Amino acid sequence: MSKKILILPGDGIGPEIIAEAVKVLNLANEKFNLGLETVEGELGGAAIDKHGVPLADSTLELAREVDAVLLGAVGGPKWDTIEKSIRPERGLLKIRSELGLFANLRPAILYPQLADASSLKPEVVSGLDILIVRELTGGIYFGAPRDQIVENGERKAFDTLPYSESEIRRIARVGFDMAMVRNKKLCSVDKANVLASSQLWREVVEEVAKDYPEVELSHMYVDNAAMQLVRAPKQFDVMVTDNMFGDILSDEASMLTGSIGMLPSASLDANNKGMYEPCHGSAPDIAGKGLANPLATILSVSMMLRYTFNQAAAADAIEQAVSLVLDQGLRTGDIMSEGMRQVGTAEMGDAVVAALQQL
Repeated sequence: MSKKILILPGDGIGPEIIAEAVKVLNLANEKFNLGLETVEGELGGAAIDKHGVPLADSTLELAREVDAVLLGAVGGPKWDTIEKSIRPERGLLKIRSELGLFANLRPAILYPQLADASSLKPEVVSGLDILIVRELTGGIYFGAPRDQIVENGERKAFDTLPYSESEIRRIARVGFDMAMVRNKKLCSVDKANVLASSQLWREVVEEVAKDYPEVELSHMYVDNAAMQLVRAPKQFDVMVTDNMFGDILSDEASMLTGSIGMLPSASLDANNKGMYEPCHGSAPDIAGKGLANPLATILSVSMMLRYTFNQAAAADAIEQAVSLVLDQGLRTGDIMSEGMRQVGTAEMGDAVVAALQQL
């Protein structure tokens, strides 16, 4: 029986990077006899332009029917002034919530070929391999009440950061499970010295830890974690944290690797059905210019084959192909360094396809 993937190119550079990722996916599908089929839809600004909303019911129904979703990026200045409730980002939040994609896996891995591309000294980041496990469907991004009001003649805004015990417990288990197949170290990041939600977070994580006696658990306040990521990032293996903290820390961690253009991500439900996307945004300033780095999206395909389809050999081959291309000295502008050859989006994608073909 064939497996289906919904392709959502999105906005900005989304269609460009997705096009390259699909080339790689199609070759992997053929090379490893994966039996995958694809169908395409719209999300974000592209959906607003076509359907009037950032996520049409028909697209959501498709997303529920398929086995995995591959997303480019959403948003752009074109839609910045429209009604807040239908901006592109609302479509992204909705699809995550409706599909129950509560576990966001964001690896920050430094390819040795890119050690000089990091803003930190090579000896600080060499060998870096961190996995950030971010809770994705709760917390302040989804909390209510939230509003902007006028009080005593001035504008006032408020958001709510709620977490239930069950939400914390399930993401903590993902963190511990990931630690078990890595180096058995888990750092839980919170702000328990200030926030009530973080105090519950820490209590529940401690309770879950009793089921994982082999895992070394530590706790760290988010401000210290941000500092430690740039001071001594290799002290971390797996980090688990809430929605907002994970959003911020994973972007910070991405720059340790040289470019956010290298970082894939997976958003999974309880059965490992997932939506896969690069960590970066839609970069409207370079959209349509063939300058975007497609490697994060290509590596998102690798994560999809690994986590949703259990095709480790195909996933390994894609990652090896990316490494071979970097060995050849090919670089997009965001990871360019002296002595390398700068290429565009399509040429980088073609190079990965060629490398995968040779493996």
